[in-house]
Amino acid sequence: MRILITGASGFLGGLLTRALLHARAFDGRPITSLLLADRAAHPSAPALADPLVECVQGDLTDRLDELFVRPVDAVFHLAAAVSAQCEADFELGMHANVDTTRALLDAARTQQAAGGPVARLVFSSSLAVYGSDPAAPLPPVVSEATVPSPRSSYGTQKLVCEHLIADYTRRGYVDGRVARLMTVAVRPGPPNAAASGFLSAIVREPLAGRSATCPVDPATRVALASPHGTVQGLLRLAQAERGTGRGRLNGLAPVNLPALSVTVAEMLTTLRDMAGDDAVGLVTFAPDPAVEAIVGSWPAAFDHHRAATLGLHPDPGFRSLVERYVADRASSAPL
Repeated sequence: MRILITGASGFLGGLLTRALLHARAFDGRPITSLLLADRAAHPSAPALADPLVECVQGDLTDRLDELFVRPVDAVFHLAAAVSAQCEADFELGMHANVDTTRALLDAARTQQAAGGPVARLVFSSSLAVYGSDPAAPLPPVVSEATVPSPRSSYGTQKLVCEHLIADYTRRGYVDGRVARLMTVAVRPGPPNAAASGFLSAIVREPLAGRSATCPVDPATRVALASPHGTVQGLLRLAQAERGTGRGRLNGLAPVNLPALSVTVAEMLTTLRDMAGDDAVGLVTFAPDPAVEAIVGSWPAAFDHHRAATLGLHPDPGFRSLVERYVADRASSAPL
């Protein structure tokens, strides 16, 4: 069982790597090789020392021949340019999100055409594929049956990739599974270029005694998921058998991973309950119309039926997300 993780040096890529190395198996088969691919060097020394691990650094489109020189059984495609990056640089987003995904799909297709295995490909899409259009406003609760209408280049690029993966799967080139991720919080480390990055920063930074800026109205409602829950969702979707019935993956439609719906004000109330007024006092409100436009276009309430069929459920509350972050920071053992 040879598994490829793209974007492996990112936060979720690192957590997924740890989970797979801990399990040493995937879909009932022992893992024989774990390929960690990223433009950046992988930061985890323990992972690099594991005999299962092979790191490949560079632009993914330039390294696919090397990655597929031996059969690849499963792919977790996490590599992407994030939301604010894609708004600022259209060409960057198109290359990193669409061109790279198409190249990866074609590498898997070539493998299948040569008599190799049909790679199981798990794609990390996003709730950003949804948006409210004046002619078709979002319903109060969104499900996979809701027609996507992205209001950002990032969401559009993710939706293009979803359709490509569905068609390659329909034709038998890959076994594609699409997970629409919620905003992951609380993320450790420095802020990234995602428009949603402040949703972690307004908790993470005050807990460390540092100031943070909130660019949206405190009444803004968002859909969140813990890092642990997100990784478990990816793994469950990846290993689900196809078919009908509980625990099985039916059809080609994406799966919206479970979401906790909460307002920014409720997040700060939780922060106050856990860390006091001084922590909340470190958060400054400075409206940013560009960020408000992106984040405000995303739905915040989801029907979890499809995810629940796979045994996946939302986090119990925002306090649990903060408690998990604090515990992980103290133990340095995220999973």
